[in-house]
Amino acid sequence: MKHIIIAILCIVTSLTFAQHDNHNTSNSNLWSSSRPDGHAPIAVMADHTHHKGEFMFSYRYMTMDMRQLRQGTNDATAADAHANYMVAPIDMIMNMHMLGAMYAPSDKITLMAMANYIENDMNLQMRNGNVFSTNTSGLGDVMVSALYSIFNKNRKAMHAQLGVNIPTGSIEEKNVLPVSMGNAVQLPYPMQIGTGSFGAKLGLTYLGQCDSFSWGHQLTGIVNINDNDQDYKFGNRYSFNNWIAAKAGDNLSVSVRLQALLVDEIDGASPLLNPMMVTTADTVNSGGTFINSGFGLNYMIKNGVLKGIRLASEITTPLYQDLNGIQLKQNYNITFGIQYAMH
Repeated sequence: MKHIIIAILCIVTSLTFAQHDNHNTSNSNLWSSSRPDGHAPIAVMADHTHHKGEFMFSYRYMTMDMRQLRQGTNDATAADAHANYMVAPIDMIMNMHMLGAMYAPSDKITLMAMANYIENDMNLQMRNGNVFSTNTSGLGDVMVSALYSIFNKNRKAMHAQLGVNIPTGSIEEKNVLPVSMGNAVQLPYPMQIGTGSFGAKLGLTYLGQCDSFSWGHQLTGIVNINDNDQDYKFGNRYSFNNWIAAKAGDNLSVSVRLQALLVDEIDGASPLLNPMMVTTADTVNSGGTFINSGFGLNYMIKNGVLKGIRLASEITTPLYQDLNGIQLKQNYNITFGIQYAMH
């Protein structure tokens, strides 16, 4: 069913991308990123390309809050989890620091690299009522991509993305737990820093502008290629983002976004984890279907010594989430970012 939905999204997106021939390529008729609404909401990656010789550097800080258990589309309690597991999660916060760089060796190709540092904190409750916490931190995986500009005309633009996920993040994070007799033991899947697998990222982005606002659609998929050293791989992720941004002055824009996200279950299982101990160690409790909404601000400095700097923020909240098994449900995501472009 999920793959049928993905195919429908691809067809709808392709129809949206259909363009009439027009050979007018004057600068005034091109889609432009040099407007306050010329970038997607800050939580959307690989949303634009650059002209030959241009650089852009970026920093993003994202915090994701998850709390209260959910089974499918219904709320659940710790008692529901304790019926089958000794330990149930209560809440989790993930903080991520992301560094990115883009460079265009030509007008058609933009190269992009992104690295991140992740901090995970989770509180859990045992059947006897005792509460404890686990935490991990470290450098995550690295993503390198090439963006290919398909066209830019009629104030519309379209580009494709081909990326590779390099598994530099750890999948061997351990903590001392109340039941581990003073020994550090392997932590469940959500507490790991990396994937341990090489992955392929494919994407297609369509952008449009008029005098007072802009919009975009982006379809992406991340497919994990190989089982990692612990004989599993994280589920593939398919995302369909749609946004519209309106200028609120010469420097400021506001945006709204709607995202459909499909996440597959973890394939395989780590032999270092006991799936009967805690919900997060059982792969049936992974993946799901989400519809998320976002509201963002984007401020562009156009003059002075800070010219070329963008400051942006976005908050996203779930409108719908259907989780596989029993998991913590998403509460909100907040992303702050700064981008600096050199022309």
